[in-house]
Amino acid sequence: MMKTKLFILMICFFSIVSCTKGQNVDYKQDIRKSLTAFIENIKSKRIENAVNFIYPKYLNQVTKEHVIDMLNMAYNNPAFMVDISDFKIDDIEKPEKINDEFFSIANYSFKMKFQVQWSLIPNAEVAKQKINLALKAKYGKDNIQYFDKEDYYLINAKMKACAISQNEKDWKFLILDEKYKEELVNILPEKIFQKF
Repeated sequence: MMKTKLFILMICFFSIVSCTKGQNVDYKQDIRKSLTAFIENIKSKRIENAVNFIYPKYLNQVTKEHVIDMLNMAYNNPAFMVDISDFKIDDIEKPEKINDEFFSIANYSFKMKFQVQWSLIPNAEVAKQKINLALKAKYGKDNIQYFDKEDYYLINAKMKACAISQNEKDWKFLILDEKYKEELVNILPEKIFQKF
């Protein structure tokens, strides 16, 4: 009888341990799946679908229409040719519960070919200098190559996103970028904001 109880207790213990391990793997898979879908939608210029992966509190603050306009300006603009490749998620932090939500930081990277149709840009020479400086400031000088003959940039982008969920299953995102810092200070908990 004692051996039977001990055996049942051991089975329960191993079940709990394996369920816990399964949950740890699931959040990574769920974040990976959602972040990949977000990037794939941007890559395919399905901007409205991409916006569905953005954290609603951010959309409430800046409006969904504004975010769609910004993304269209960057990725669906006849003056710019943007081609994203080699997307990969480098690491995903274990989610942390703050108030009623879970927060996880994901580091990811991709290559981006960026070409400008200078004939569509007013003051092309001035714009070229500004774009060159902006790209170096955003991605770092060592992560940008300029191909003069074909007139395009190849960028090794290293990015950071905050994944947010109420149930550790359905994840929404905020891109943690210096240019959004002012908007995100009122949206993210202080502890997460400090991870910028």
